[in-house]
Amino acid sequence: MTNRRLGYTALLAVLVPMASLMAGSAEAQSRRGRQAPQEQQQQIPPAEQEKSFPTGASWAASSLNGKPISDRRATFLIDANLRGTGFGGCNTFSAAAYPLRQQGLVVGPIALTKRACDKGLLDFERAYLTALRAARKWDLVDGKLVVQGAAGELRFDRGL
Repeated sequence: MTNRRLGYTALLAVLVPMASLMAGSAEAQSRRGRQAPQEQQQQIPPAEQEKSFPTGASWAASSLNGKPISDRRATFLIDANLRGTGFGGCNTFSAAAYPLRQQGLVVGPIALTKRACDKGLLDFERAYLTALRAARKWDLVDGKLVVQGAAGELRFDRGL
């Protein structure tokens, strides 16, 4: 029974963001259909090659919401089985993580160890994991992984 619930939760975590992406796409197509053919040609952006999320690569957080992370250590990795794992500064975590089309990203509910750490470290970890959980988009910019969402932006350097 518990596995079934987890399966439904993971499925919903993927379908809800995908439905919103598809709805936005349908709305944009509907607007394009109402424009004159000449306008449509002018507004079509040049075709870009879709980027692939670097699964299996380890990343070390370098900034959170524009503030450098130099005194803390936080990591993130998505493996080939779409399992996100890492270290939040105090605890290790794991979650389902789904790179989607058009550089979308969904990070499912996070399972976290329960180590005792000082308040400053726990506050940092909470902010880091909240930003990761709220992720909606990713990009690779100058060799760095940039993850953006409702709770802010995370930048990662390639880890070892």
